[in-house]
Amino acid sequence: MKIEEFKNIFYWEWSHRMIGRFIGVSFILPGIYFASKGQMSRRVAKQTLAITSLLGFQGFMGWYMVKSGLSDALMKEPGSVPRVSQYRLTAHLATAIAIYASTIFVAADIIRQNKIASGKYPQHVASMLNSPALKRFRIASHSLGALMMLTVLSGGLVAGLDAGLIYNEFPFMGEGIIPPTNELWSDDYVKPTDNGKWRNLLENPTTVQFDHRTLAETTATLSTVLWLYSKRLPLPKNARLAINTMMGAVALQVTLGISTLIYMVPLQLAAAHQAGALVLLTSNYWLIHSLRRVPL
Repeated sequence: MKIEEFKNIFYWEWSHRMIGRFIGVSFILPGIYFASKGQMSRRVAKQTLAITSLLGFQGFMGWYMVKSGLSDALMKEPGSVPRVSQYRLTAHLATAIAIYASTIFVAADIIRQNKIASGKYPQHVASMLNSPALKRFRIASHSLGALMMLTVLSGGLVAGLDAGLIYNEFPFMGEGIIPPTNELWSDDYVKPTDNGKWRNLLENPTTVQFDHRTLAETTATLSTVLWLYSKRLPLPKNARLAINTMMGAVALQVTLGISTLIYMVPLQLAAAHQAGALVLLTSNYWLIHSLRRVPL
């Protein structure tokens, strides 16, 4: 590696760390100020402390992830390159999403509670949200959010294993929709202490990519079903806008995912695909919060 190539990698990493530290400071210092001034309810103070703890844990996870790429064992084979653990990468991603989701829900809850306390929350909207007709839809939106999260985390495994650099076609993987069984459940990833071939799900690039595709296709299909179902329900304007936005985000993310794959993961498309995942999750969080019951 030439010095200019190293500088490029170094400054990406340095910038990422500086942004992470800035996020921590920009959250913790105002939190201390508002808490000291008595401008937080007991509940919000506890939530803020929990998010602060997550921020600290995220810093640890970042160090722990980078540390996994410094092992000499990774460089024994000819042509090897340093690589962080896909497990630690995915855990780092999961913590980041947990922080992001927590801030969204806490902030949205503060805004809603303020409207309720000041009597500015529309009564007709509260009545619609408390309708028994929305119970199944509310449960389905939560379940879909869990599936989206699982799909994103499987994408972390794909990134960690460079699994997007194989089978660069869609919808097929080789000669069929499903790759050969001996590739999906290869003995190459089985350790003597394993009970079965389950490790393929986490360490075999072919299996990991297939799982991510399957989860993404399932998410897109169920999102479409939920969107169609929503048209039969008396939703408040905010919830209607949220489900429509989520459907648009699904279409965008599917397009970005397929494009990233068939063009062999160029940096720009890969970054857009990651951003698309965050947009999709955000739209789901919006939907979930917009459906929460309101005390009359």
